[in-house]
Amino acid sequence: MSVAEQMLRSHPDERDEANRDRVLECVEACLACAQACTACADACLGEEELDRLRECVRTDLDCADQCAATGRILTRRTGGDTRLVRAVLEACAQACASCAEECERHASHHEHCRVCAQACRRCERACRELLATL
Repeated sequence: MSVAEQMLRSHPDERDEANRDRVLECVEACLACAQACTACADACLGEEELDRLRECVRTDLDCADQCAATGRILTRRTGGDTRLVRAVLEACAQACASCAEECERHASHHEHCRVCAQACRRCERACRELLATL
């Protein structure tokens, strides 16, 4: 059991218990995507053809920031504004879609971009699935 799961299961707020597994999946996907995007940006900076990867670095870093913020907001279970959660999830899904598209352009040449694109697609799906339940 992950730390995120332990924390969500031990939280006293049970108002959204039916959605807890979907929230957990989204939190974990967001945090994993933030890590993957940060690592991909760093790996891109180490590549010889950095000029061709400039946009990839930018989308990686934007996506990492959005995913990290979304994961933190979803982790907060006490109170909250559903409109804000929806907006954050929509922004995260869009950031992930944009980053995945950019990384997919480089995936055949750079393994880190392939891995990152997969993490982004997983996070995008998790955000959209959670959005559908709100």
